[in-house]
Amino acid sequence: MKHIEREITPINRAQFYLLQNHFNAQFDYPIHYHPEYEINLVFNTSGKRFIGDAIEPFKYADLALIGSNTLHAWTSECNNNNARVITIQFARYFLDRRTLEYDVLQPIRKLLEDSQFGVVFRNQELTVLKQKILRLVRLEGFDGFLGFLSLLHDMAVSSYDLILTTPVRNNPDEVQNHSRILEVCDYIKKNYKKKISIGEVADLIHMSTSAFSHFFKKRTYRSFTDYLIDMRISNACRLLLETDLSIAHISEANGFNNVSNFNKLFKIKKGMTPKDFRKIRLENQPASQGKEHKGSK
Repeated sequence: MKHIEREITPINRAQFYLLQNHFNAQFDYPIHYHPEYEINLVFNTSGKRFIGDAIEPFKYADLALIGSNTLHAWTSECNNNNARVITIQFARYFLDRRTLEYDVLQPIRKLLEDSQFGVVFRNQELTVLKQKILRLVRLEGFDGFLGFLSLLHDMAVSSYDLILTTPVRNNPDEVQNHSRILEVCDYIKKNYKKKISIGEVADLIHMSTSAFSHFFKKRTYRSFTDYLIDMRISNACRLLLETDLSIAHISEANGFNNVSNFNKLFKIKKGMTPKDFRKIRLENQPASQGKEHKGSK
């Protein structure tokens, strides 16, 4: 049984972007996803941000760019009614691939590619971009379009953090590039639920185990073992959120030797037990699925 909502966004083909400006935000929207990119600015409150399988607290303000079909939600821990949320959604192909090949748009292209890992802005960058978004709220028509592109460019050339180790999407694109590293990653993605060894994967691209270990870490910034564990934990997080399967079943289904090992590695990676992680779903489920959601993107 699934517990994750797919949001049908009101954006249409006649719009480059859709901006929603919520005052007195209630944060009653459950964990959800949609094909559109989303910029979300939350301020005048503190709480938690959920993107993919990453959970982080924020104080006073938060700004993130979420990639296509990536799970996300925000919660507030304040009792005041001053919380404000500005959400900007735009279609995956609002600029076609040929347009994004121009040199001047390379920073934006990279930003959009990075968004699948959850892009988060902090400190001074957050302050500056917040003011830019507040100005965009007042713009319409062609001025709004120019302001939106300017915002994307400013975000792209700012410092930002990527918070996911692997993309967590509900409808990921298939890998089209057949380079060796993507061939390896695709093989791991298809086989991580069963026992696989570094030697087995090294043989796939005709390399020795030692040479492959260096090759893999140089390109993924992680050892083969860490990458495999991250992928297993990531899928376990999805099952904890989307299903009522037992923790023991999820552990076995994702290639862990036993529940004890699964719990230990999960806590190392996520800072909490699988049982506590699953509670997030309940905390982000509205009391009534039929109620109106207000400003909790």
